[in-house]
Amino acid sequence: MFLAMRLISVMTPCFNEEGNVREMYDAVKAIFANLPQYRYEHIFIDNGSKDRTAIILRELAAQDTSVKVILNTRNFGHVRSGYYALLQAHGDAVIALACDFQDPPDLIPEFLQRWEAGSKVVLGVKESADESGLFYAIRDRYYRMLARIADIELVRQSTGFGCYDQAVIEALRKIDDPYPYFRGLIAEIGYEPSLVPFRQPARKRGISSQNFYTLYDLAFLGIVNHSKVPLRMATMTGFALAIVSLLVALGYLAAKLLFWNQFSLGIAPILIGFFFLTSVQLFFIGIVGEYIGSIYTQVRHHPHVFEKDRINF
Repeated sequence: MFLAMRLISVMTPCFNEEGNVREMYDAVKAIFANLPQYRYEHIFIDNGSKDRTAIILRELAAQDTSVKVILNTRNFGHVRSGYYALLQAHGDAVIALACDFQDPPDLIPEFLQRWEAGSKVVLGVKESADESGLFYAIRDRYYRMLARIADIELVRQSTGFGCYDQAVIEALRKIDDPYPYFRGLIAEIGYEPSLVPFRQPARKRGISSQNFYTLYDLAFLGIVNHSKVPLRMATMTGFALAIVSLLVALGYLAAKLLFWNQFSLGIAPILIGFFFLTSVQLFFIGIVGEYIGSIYTQVRHHPHVFEKDRINF
């Protein structure tokens, strides 16, 4: 009996990747040339690049129908763009692969081997990285903290690089999150991941589009989407400070009554207490604001991206 070859979708998000995109296409093509048991499609989504990335993608799509291209009308942010492209993939398995070669395409055969063995989710996990030791340590501490406070079990040092069964992609479509924390959603779906450790190389060419704000946004997205601990901290801290303030006030009152002429209250303790309590209030107002902002994004439920063009679909 003839069995149809299974289709593998490779999804690569791009933003100003003119130096990498053609080489990434060649690398994936060479890998699948050694995997004749599969058909494959390579989906590129360009997030409003300002360089020649879109032009190169059009050229690749014109010469190879296995290349599928989505061109966004503008930059919608790396959170939404790559996620949207994943939802457009209809292969039996879908591989998420960054364009800067920090996700090694050489791991694709191992991902597929584990997928064939029955794993619905196969994740590349960074054991180490060719980046600043301080930056890697900060990232690792964040993952440790998030793992402790999250209401689901998250995989540390997972960037989203991996292989996902179509059943997982279909579950993501049903969730329909307008601004997703992808790693959290994968954990929430609940399939036991198969972990593939790797050393993350340095970016091959170009400059990363990530900056402090995008990393901050992603960090808080993971917290507000998958933990209520900061809100509970605000409640408990407020309660504790109220008790401390009451005790300090009673102490000052007792000291003044006992040593009426010798004890001077002074303005310094009042100012210090005022600024301390104000800073605590502003901190937790900011935390609450992050949750309100997340709710606002969910309620608006805007599309992930708007397309300018799509090719070979």
